[in-house]
Amino acid sequence: MKLDAAVGTAPLVSLEHIYKRFNPRSVNETVLFQDFNFRIYPGQFVSIVGSNGSGKTTLLNLICGSVIEDSGNILIEGRKINGDPEYLRAARIGRVFQDPSKGTCADLSILENMALADRKGKTFGLFPGINRKRIDDYRAMLEQLRLGLEDKIHIPVGSLSGGQRQALAMLIATMTPIDLLVLDEHTAALDPKSSDTVMELTDQVVRSKGLTSIMVTHNLRYAVEYGNRLVMMHEGRAIIDAAGDAKAGYAIPDLLKIFNEISIECGN
Repeated sequence: MKLDAAVGTAPLVSLEHIYKRFNPRSVNETVLFQDFNFRIYPGQFVSIVGSNGSGKTTLLNLICGSVIEDSGNILIEGRKINGDPEYLRAARIGRVFQDPSKGTCADLSILENMALADRKGKTFGLFPGINRKRIDDYRAMLEQLRLGLEDKIHIPVGSLSGGQRQALAMLIATMTPIDLLVLDEHTAALDPKSSDTVMELTDQVVRSKGLTSIMVTHNLRYAVEYGNRLVMMHEGRAIIDAAGDAKAGYAIPDLLKIFNEISIECGN
């Protein structure tokens, strides 16, 4: 199935024949992925929904390297990254977590957090951690968030609200060039207003930087309204995979109906 990609376009990310089980050889053994195949093409913004245990977060963890597959291949631009540790993959993958505290350092100032992010992939040595010539650039980046953070550049990040901190984490994750932006339920811990703000910023960042992105969310409205490809996971399989016009044909009631059918099937 061609998923909104130009004819002949090679996938940016490929998962090929992935097998993954948890708690092997125990009474709690769970086989999640069996011969699972998944591709993400350049320029796609993939929204993934699914019930708990469906495999959506494990999919992100496999790509980022925080969970290791039992067998199969994971490739970025055709190069196998199976053996690459998480920190090496992070050079090409930006990730925003559900917990706002995971993407930033609470005890450091906004300025210090941005200066560290600015040196991603570069060597560190005995020289000032903050390049003073870059401060105006950092302020300009913060202004784009429209949260007034450019006037709070010297305050500790830990004093920010959850929404402000998550918006900053989004900025930090995309400050340096990346191949893929991974959004791991990044609005789930926020209040509704902050969630909407962060999603609007997400869409703005993805569009302005032309990023390829994959987002796991429990919010069906966000899955329908944002991105150009919709995937629903169930028991380690993609039971919906729709891009472009096919995605536009899905509405929230359609997804709820499928969720309800799944719940009945599973005895819930």
